[in-house]
This record gives sequence, structure tokens and C-alpha cells, in this order.
Amino acid sequence: MHKRMRPWVGVFLAMLLLQGSPGLRDRAHALEAGIFRLLSISTSERLILVSSVPGKNKYLLDASSARITMDGKPVEFDSLEQFSSIQVELELKKEKRNGVELDGFATEIRISPPPADP
Repeated sequence: MHKRMRPWVGVFLAMLLLQGSPGLRDRAHALEAGIFRLLSISTSERLILVSSVPGKNKYLLDASSARITMDGKPVEFDSLEQFSSIQVELELKKEKRNGVELDGFATEIRISPPPADP
């Protein structure tokens, strides 16, 4: 014979799913990709401050482990200083490191060089 689930157990499980338990919330990070305006670079800590182009949202991102490419070829982190607009794939996850609150991590940065003047 199967035991019937008590009604309060079902209600409890539904409440957990609707509220999101802390363990579930910590594992579900927002992933975003798009074109961002590069506002500032910290080469020593490998941090970048970017703002979304259509909106004005600003993000302080750790770019130390990001794959950085220009035209599909790898480039150095220092070469980012030459550009004002970059394509970024990022993972939003609030974290505090060395007293600085980060908004997330850049996983990939793509640079499109400006078109050559004719």
C-alpha cells in the first residue's frame, strides 16, 4: 500500500519552491551577455567597470579569468584600455573581495576593432 502524502507536506514543499531556499538561490546565478561601455580598468586586480549600453546599469566585474579575444584571436588584458565598447558575457553574483563589493564575473570579453578609415 502507498502512504498518502499529508497535505501540510505538500504545502510546505510549495512554500519552499516559491520562496526559494538559500541553497537554491546561491546556485542560480544570472548569466548575461551584451554590449557594454567600458568605464574603468584596474590592471593590478583585473577588475573592469562597465555599463550597459541601452540602460545605465553599472557592473564592477572580476575579469581575471575571462577569455579575451579580438577577431577570434586571444589578446592581453592590458589591450582593453584602447577600447570604449566591448561585448561581455558575465555571471552576476554579488561577492566581496579585499573590501570591494563585486557584482559578478566576466567569463568572456570580445573586442571588435573599429572599422578602418577609407
